[in-house]
Amino acid sequence: MQWGGWTLLDSHRCGVGMSSAVVAFNAVEELAAFVHQVLCDKDALDLNQTPLYRTPLETAGRDCGLIFHVEGPRLLRTSAVWPADSDRIIFYDSTGVRFKEVTLSEGVREWAA
Repeated sequence: MQWGGWTLLDSHRCGVGMSSAVVAFNAVEELAAFVHQVLCDKDALDLNQTPLYRTPLETAGRDCGLIFHVEGPRLLRTSAVWPADSDRIIFYDSTGVRFKEVTLSEGVREWAA
């Protein structure tokens, strides 16, 4: 199944209003583009007008993942967390409620914050 230019390997609903999918990426830039698309789609934001911000997650001085977010009108801020060692991305709406979880079928090969 195609979704936003990416191939979903599996997709289903989990929990109340939250969906889950399995995807694969070769590089962190592909992962970031996917996250940007999902975050913009959630609140009907224009992908070309809405920058994607990313902040490295660090543990003991080493990078271990990324936090992504987009900002929209009226203090809207949706985000996603990708802990690189768990092979999943968790998406949160502007109220802090999880709305999607994506499992990576394999780790991102080209990973650098």
